[in-house]
Parts: sequence; structure tokens; C-alpha cells
Amino acid sequence: MKVSMSIIVSVFSALLLSVSLATSDSSLEKFLQCLPNNSLPSYPISEAIYTTANSSFESVLQTYINNRRFLTPTTPKPIAIVTALHESHVQATVICAKASGLQVRIRSGGHDYEGLSYVSEVPFVILDMFNLRSIDVDIASETAWAQAGATLGEIYYNIANKSNVHAFPAGVCPTVGAGGHISGGGYGTLMRKYGLTVDNIIDAKVVDVNGNILDRETMGEDLFWAIRGGGGASFAVVLSWKLNLVRVPEKVTVFKVDRTLEEGATDIFYQWQQVSTELDKDLFIRAMPQVANGSQEGTRTISISFYALFLGQSEALLSMMNKSFPKLGLQQKDCIEMRWIESTLFWNDLPIGTSIDVLLNRPQGAQSFYKNKSDYVNKIVPREALERIWKMMIKADPMWMQWNPYGGRMSEIPDTATPFPHRAGYLFKLQYSINWDEEGTEATDRYISLIREMHDAMAPYVTSYPREAFQNYRDLDIGSNPSNQTDFERAKVYGLKYFKGNFLRLVKIKGQVDPDNFFKHEQSIPPRWI
Repeated sequence: MKVSMSIIVSVFSALLLSVSLATSDSSLEKFLQCLPNNSLPSYPISEAIYTTANSSFESVLQTYINNRRFLTPTTPKPIAIVTALHESHVQATVICAKASGLQVRIRSGGHDYEGLSYVSEVPFVILDMFNLRSIDVDIASETAWAQAGATLGEIYYNIANKSNVHAFPAGVCPTVGAGGHISGGGYGTLMRKYGLTVDNIIDAKVVDVNGNILDRETMGEDLFWAIRGGGGASFAVVLSWKLNLVRVPEKVTVFKVDRTLEEGATDIFYQWQQVSTELDKDLFIRAMPQVANGSQEGTRTISISFYALFLGQSEALLSMMNKSFPKLGLQQKDCIEMRWIESTLFWNDLPIGTSIDVLLNRPQGAQSFYKNKSDYVNKIVPREALERIWKMMIKADPMWMQWNPYGGRMSEIPDTATPFPHRAGYLFKLQYSINWDEEGTEATDRYISLIREMHDAMAPYVTSYPREAFQNYRDLDIGSNPSNQTDFERAKVYGLKYFKGNFLRLVKIKGQVDPDNFFKHEQSIPPRWI
């Protein structure tokens, strides 16, 4: 009797699945039995464990998933989630996952662009940090300790409750978790004045691969260097960060000015390229081109939003802009003076007068599907090339871009000071993003194809050999490994794009602190290159 090959394959696949499920069940049982033996009785870890048998499992999983691309029925799910309520729960999770042969994915805010903090192709548990969110601000020393599960909004809010003249240089999205944002580099509107988020970290607490809690002194300068921009999830679990607070005026000035192509946006953007990285450090102007409706019905055009934060008052800003960036035509009516904490709301397009209490809002699950990519620019893009870029953007509608200027403090910090290497000589960091609401793989494939085509078309205008990328804008298109192994040659492809020459130092440190490669994901650092 003949048996078709498809039947054989189906039976074999089912057998593999049943073996995998049996292995997962056995590993989960071992993991669950191990946890109480490695946690403090005064902080029962049983209250922090969710498995698929728990009615709250799905809601706990989904609340901190930011991208609907990873909410599909085919997305792999963890066999357990540990929502750590105490540092000892983190220690126990690492020790027991290691002993049980399970992978750990570490999630703070869930904004990982490729979902690597909560998706894996092998049996895994999520170590969810969102309950570890305490923030202790000490204005006298101009420092603060923030746990990894605290959001940027919560950090800003707590600083503002103590001082109107202190801030912290981090991102503009308030629901991003501190753990991943800082360990991946982190930047925001204060970067030209004070550098990156990682440039303002003075201590940290981590749980290492053996379950030990270490601070800067006990972890050593190599590991402390690696987790500030090299991606903490390759090396340890970050528990908390000690932040260096920076000074800001009692009143800052913001503006958002929109210009379409019909209003001379191309000439304005070209001048912005020439001046934005040379302006005073106190001024940060982001340019955000996006597709918009044209003046004639049924047509599409480009509208460029120029967002700015100036660490000073509007009179000084207007004088600076009229002298250095006259094409924008900034007027007094465009300028709004406010406290720095209120500027964080402005950058989120919230109405003037919105209560800063909104900064305490936690993530509420994924609102849309999206795909992001990044680039670095080290030479001004010619005007005629801009015209081509706008046409490509309209073709890739509804894609948008963010151009973030460097210069200032960014050019003063050595490229080896942290793993983040993109410093002097860079003009702009680009982010590309495409969002959609349509369900199904066909829509997802179509939109991802559009942003990839746009990214490919931008090659002549960005860095090359390697074409560089920002590690916090995770992008598996630039290279990846399987979930459960980290081959050096494959890692080198994405590693050099994210870290350039700092990649090899990261590899060396990984080999010292996690030689058996327990902490891993698709774009993690390998422990050796032989």
C-alpha cells in the first residue's frame, strides 16, 4: 500500500509537535516547582505566576504587547509569565528557567518593534517587569533611581513633582519602559544638549546569569558599559537605573510648524538639513515628513512637521530662528512657553492644558499594526534627491519618516564611551514607520513590502558599508539568528550595523558574563566568535 509523502510529513509534524508539547509540559512543571524554592517566603512568587491554565493569562500577555502584528493566532506564546513583584522573583525566574531548559524573554514596556521581548520560537517564559516600577528622586544630589518597569512618563512625572528645573534626557513616548529604552541607547529632545539617555546613567542594578544582584561596583565597568546601549537582554536582567538629572529653565519654548510642498516644504527642509545640527545646543528641531491630502481633491502630497524644543524663552528663539533658519518663517504666534514637563505632553500632540497626570497612564495593549526601520545620514541630501524621496513616500503611503538632528553634545562624546557608536560626523537619525489596521497576512505583507521598498530606495542617501541602524528601533530585516542559537557570523551582520567597532567588545564581555549564552534572542550578542 502506497502512503503519500504529504501524509508522512503531516504525521511526522504532529509527532514533533506532541514531543515538543510534552517537553514543554515537563519543563514547565520543573520550572514551577523550582520557583518557590528560590524566592523569599515573605514575597510569595505564586502571586506573580500566570500559565495558560489561568483565566488572566491572555490579558496579562496582551496588555504589554504594543504591536498587533504579534497578536495573531500563529504568534508563539509563552508557557508562563512571571510578573515579578519583588527582585527575588527575578532571581528565581533566571535560576529556574536556566535549570529547566527554558528561555527567558524580558519585557518592560512591550514596545520592542519586533516583539522579541515577548515572542520566541522555542519554549519560553516572559519575565514581565511592569510591577517593578518604583522611582526615587533625590533633587539634592540631582539623581534618581528608577526600576526597569517604570515608564518614561512616570519618571518625568516624579521628577516634576520635586522640581520644575530638572529633567531627564529620554524619549518622547511616555508609555515606553525604562528597562529596554535605556539599555538600547535611548534618545529624545534633550540629546543635543545632554546626549543620550545612556550618557546620563551613573549606576544600575542587574540580576546576572547566576541569579546574583549586582550594582556598578560589583558587576564591573565592562558589564556596566555593555548594558548602556548594547541591549541589556543579552547580558543580564536590568532591575533599575540610577539617573543623572539635568537642569532645564523654568520655562521652555516649543513649536510645531507644518509646511506642504506647495508652501515650499522642500526648500525649507533643505535649509533645515544645513542648519539643524549646527544650531545652539539648547535647540532641537525634528522634521517629520508624511503623506497628506493635496490641494486638489484626490491628490496626495507631502506635509513636513517641524517640531522643536528650545531651552529658553520665545524671544531668544525667534531671534535665533530668523538668523539661522529664516525659510521656516517662524512667528511669535507659533511659539508656546511652558514648563519642561508640559513639553513632554506637547510632543505627544496632546492639547495645551492637558493635565500631566496622563503621564501616569500605562499601556493598554496594541492599537495598530506597524513596521519600523532606521538609518543614519552623514551628508546633506541634495534638493533634487528630496523631490525623488517625496515621490517614493507617496508611493509608500501611509508611511511617515522622522529626521532627528545630531550635533551639539552628540558630537562631543567619544563613539566608544558606550556601545552606541553613532556620534561625531553624523547629521541625522532617520526612523521610517508604516501603520495599518487591516487584519490578515496579505495586508501585513503588502505594507511591510512598501516600507522595505522605501528603505531600499533610500540607500544612496544614507550610511553604507555597513548601512547603519539604531538598536532600539529593532529590525530583523537587517539580520538575525534563530531563537535558540547565536551564530557569530550571523550576529556580526546586525551587530556591526548597530554597534560598528563596539560589537567585538560586546562579544568579549558577553563571553565573560554569560559564556553559555543563556540570555539570548534573535538579535542578541554572541559569547564568542570561534
